[in-house]
Amino acid sequence: MAGMGQMMASGQPNILLIVADDLGYAEIGVQGCKDIPTPNIDSIARNGVRFTSGYVSCPVCSPTRAGLMTGRYQQRFGHEFNPGPAREASDSFGLPLSEETLADRMKRLGYRTGLVGKWHLGYKPEYLPTKRGFDEFFGFPGGAHDYMGPDRRDGNPIMRGDEAVEEKEYLTDAFAREAVNFVGRGGNKPFFLYLAFNAVHNPLQATSKYKDRLAAISDDKRRTYGAMMLAMDDAIGGVVAKLRQTGAEDNTLIFFISDNGGPTPQTTSKNTPLRGFKGQVWEGGIRVPFLVQWKKRLPAGRVDDRPVIGLDVYPTAVAAAGGKLPTNLDGVDLTPFASGANKTSPHDVLYWRFGAQSAIRKGDWKLARAADGQVHLSNLATDIGESSNLAASDAGKLKELETAYDAWNRQMIEPKWRVQDRAGKRKAKA
Repeated sequence: MAGMGQMMASGQPNILLIVADDLGYAEIGVQGCKDIPTPNIDSIARNGVRFTSGYVSCPVCSPTRAGLMTGRYQQRFGHEFNPGPAREASDSFGLPLSEETLADRMKRLGYRTGLVGKWHLGYKPEYLPTKRGFDEFFGFPGGAHDYMGPDRRDGNPIMRGDEAVEEKEYLTDAFAREAVNFVGRGGNKPFFLYLAFNAVHNPLQATSKYKDRLAAISDDKRRTYGAMMLAMDDAIGGVVAKLRQTGAEDNTLIFFISDNGGPTPQTTSKNTPLRGFKGQVWEGGIRVPFLVQWKKRLPAGRVDDRPVIGLDVYPTAVAAAGGKLPTNLDGVDLTPFASGANKTSPHDVLYWRFGAQSAIRKGDWKLARAADGQVHLSNLATDIGESSNLAASDAGKLKELETAYDAWNRQMIEPKWRVQDRAGKRKAKA
């Protein structure tokens, strides 16, 4: 096995994309969490680059993942909302087949491709991972899943490939097992592994194996949530240990992000010092932990506050693999920025549209339109918590950002389906 890592050290890197579900901005040790230890996640920051202004392209799960898998604003192809459960999802739901996924592209570049965990980009057979570039799939097609036993939601089984299977192990542990096995199988190709945990999404379920390690936390809700974090952190540690054992860690490009901010009232997740939660375009809904490690190419322990976004994962991975970048991407290759070679900003402007809500960040300035129609202008350099509204006092900056947002918005299309935008109080439609 050591030979595999040595062989790849001179060629294409492995790509490991780890996505946590509903993980708040302040819920890992390197970003201030004190009561739940996350040593393995923190090690990715210590051995790589931590982007403190890391964003995703939507404050909820499925649209963010559509952006991740394409490197494009998902509103360009109508993937603006979550679908709801399988039995309620629109017939049109699914990452459009016209879009090339990151797995499609990595496969064309000679990679072995695998997805372990949550998909949430289509329930129908033609939208499942094995039809979207993944050689292997172990996980579930929907948006959430119970951690113990069969899922309560219809149409959302644990699957291996295209077949439903029974899984008896605590689900986070099962995903760890499958990811370690995928890495350990080696072979003569580099791999792309998309490790998409459902932790720490509801329902709050954990085993005593993890809860017992957090006896100091008296609140049972917080303790269960923390136990779910421990399970995910242990899982990540197991995968990185397997990379190290096979000699492949130095030439593996590792990303760690969340799909959106934490839903604090439901799970106790913390987005400190940001305003807002999952489902909102305040910073707490869209700014997330964003770590990148590639020992062969990137410095260790670097902290970078330049704005980056989940859309950058696709071009960074493709460029690392030696592929030519498509001209229609909204993301950029982060490697020259993460290495320190490029001192400019990766993005001059970032945009969000989520039903009635919208936002734009240009430099340090952010304009947010909340679900109730409130327009809020803030300077994040001096007001990261978006506490002061400067819309009335800086009409020129307000107009500048509104004009830029409108120009971008005109390039987007109408959503292909609509479901409840909880923060926007929209009514469900087919």
